[in-house]
Amino acid sequence: MSRLEHPALVMFDLDGTLVDSVPDLARAVDQMLGALGRVAAGEEKVRHWVGNGAAMLVRRALADAVEAQADAEHEEIFPVAQELFMAAYAQSNGRTSRLYPGVDTLLEYYRAEGVPMALVTNKPGSFTHSLLDQLQLSQYFPVVVAGDTLAQKKPSPAPLLHACDRVGTVPGRALMIGDSRVDVEAARAAGCPVICVSYGYNQGETIHAAGADRVVDSLAELLAVNA
Repeated sequence: MSRLEHPALVMFDLDGTLVDSVPDLARAVDQMLGALGRVAAGEEKVRHWVGNGAAMLVRRALADAVEAQADAEHEEIFPVAQELFMAAYAQSNGRTSRLYPGVDTLLEYYRAEGVPMALVTNKPGSFTHSLLDQLQLSQYFPVVVAGDTLAQKKPSPAPLLHACDRVGTVPGRALMIGDSRVDVEAARAAGCPVICVSYGYNQGETIHAAGADRVVDSLAELLAVNA
């Protein structure tokens, strides 16, 4: 457990781990669908679609399913749909998004202990930085690896390896904290231990089956480990 308790770097996912952003994402998805003459999806469906970046969220919304199969009609309207979504989310991003309980306490703890922190998310960079600023989280993350920072996104290990390189540590001494199998797969491929929260977005599946080193119901639980 030493790598979990005394990391040289802590990397955090954003949506579903630090912030509940689904209400704002669902509003943008439903605006997009409405503009295309389609039925609104609603928060419950969108909660299962989040986690693989904006493009995949749009594709899942068009398919009305987590497993967005290749479809000629959907691919034809995808560029328009993505443009509609991006414009709508630029207006709703951060409007009702809120930190999960325990987040600010854990971030303050790591900062006080001098533990470097990085944000590693599949969310596009413009939306990521705007949301961090609105929720006053930017101060904690001198390193931000967003969904368009590199050519690869999670579950590729590349974003995690990039964050480790920026901080100057090896993956084995870093810790990933996320909410989905995407985070677990990225961490395993990078060689990092990984902790997941139970309350996040995992395409409707239980996170307990994803193979994380530990699952917590609140990030505040990690304070007891480090006390």
